[in-house]
Amino acid sequence: GVVLACNNYEVKDLGVMVDCDTILKEAEEWGADIIGLSGLITPSLDEMIFVAQEMQRRGFQQPLLIGGATTSAAHTAIKIAPHYDQPVIRVGDASLATGVCNQLLNPEKSPAYIAQVKEEQAVQRKHFEANQGKTDFLTLEEARAKRFTCDWENADLKTPNQIGITVDDALDLETLSEYFDFSPLFWTWGLKGIYPRILQHATYGEQARSILTDAKAMLARIIREERFRARRAVGLFHANSQGDDIEIYTNASRSKLLNTLHCLRQQKRKAQDGAYFALSDFVAPRDCGKVDACGAFVCSMEGVDAFAKEFEEAGDDYNAIMVKAIGDRFAEALAEQTHAHVRKELWGYAPDEDLDNEALIMERYRGIRPAAGYPSQPDHTEKALIWELLDAEKTTGASLTENFAMSPGSAVSGLYFAHPEAKYFQVGPIQKDQVESYAERKGLSLEECEKWLAPNRAY
Repeated sequence: GVVLACNNYEVKDLGVMVDCDTILKEAEEWGADIIGLSGLITPSLDEMIFVAQEMQRRGFQQPLLIGGATTSAAHTAIKIAPHYDQPVIRVGDASLATGVCNQLLNPEKSPAYIAQVKEEQAVQRKHFEANQGKTDFLTLEEARAKRFTCDWENADLKTPNQIGITVDDALDLETLSEYFDFSPLFWTWGLKGIYPRILQHATYGEQARSILTDAKAMLARIIREERFRARRAVGLFHANSQGDDIEIYTNASRSKLLNTLHCLRQQKRKAQDGAYFALSDFVAPRDCGKVDACGAFVCSMEGVDAFAKEFEEAGDDYNAIMVKAIGDRFAEALAEQTHAHVRKELWGYAPDEDLDNEALIMERYRGIRPAAGYPSQPDHTEKALIWELLDAEKTTGASLTENFAMSPGSAVSGLYFAHPEAKYFQVGPIQKDQVESYAERKGLSLEECEKWLAPNRAY
């Protein structure tokens, strides 16, 4: 059977959302047996619901596959599946799509498989409905009163050695390869495990070893032929927190505000007493009388898509995927090496740090680098502020699409916090009082903020 897979954001590398009508017309023209939707950014969640509704209205009979970073089995079962009578199945990893399609297209297996999926989704909806209203929340003011804090008066706040923006235009690829975390490379092919232990796995160790051999050969070629270009911009700025936000200043006197970063706070009541975190908690509050600092970064690997396209045009899908997988490893290695450079030199709060690559992968260092769109700051629109601070399109060549996806795909961005107790956390579900406050602070409408914070809204 023919399968049509439509990626909401990166079809033909446009980096824009493909509208519903185009997707369904293409499905009809191709005679697709299955339609797939994949979304990288939050607005795709609502768009997927709309596509399901339209498929129902237009009388489509094809199964609908749901994938992408923003999706989940629960969201698929609760928010999407009820709008379409045909099977709606969440595929957690691209490597699993073939198996799901085979089940759906096999006339002997399909009825039982579909019945099982629908039964599991019905159970998820039942649990969701039973738990509605049971989750206990603090008001925003109550959560703010329980924020993380410390003895700021006696805190050792290190002024960065290099205030302002530092740009590196072509970092050495071989040096970056020393920072590789190879584990996700195997996940691309659906081999779940941790490198190097995965190489000895009883079931797929042989396949893992074969993939690693191919990856290292491709890596050597990329380095030898200088196929990729590693670029980065790092900004370290004087800063203070002001409520749930972080004010960035042009100088230590704080006489001029450069920009304001907006943070979200945990509100779901915790079983035990503890702090309700927002990222702003890790920057000294303005009223403590001390000037602190905060950082931002964009790392970009150029040339990945162009090199992969050479293999795609030659019909070599395996090596096209391999190139993109190595591009992702380079982007993460660049982010890892950049963070180490910040800790030891540019900011310099850990000049004597001496960690091997395994310790870096395990994040056994002081400080964090959270990214917009991830659990500690789930709002993708905050990326725009990072791009403004760093003039990132000019300094790194990376850009943001209309839906705040990063281009090229092998790019990483985020913020830097140096507080010794800074840690990653999940904001989780939030209430309307926080979304209203957030919208007012960002100067956006409530509806706009609700759209971007849809996965976190608990009302």
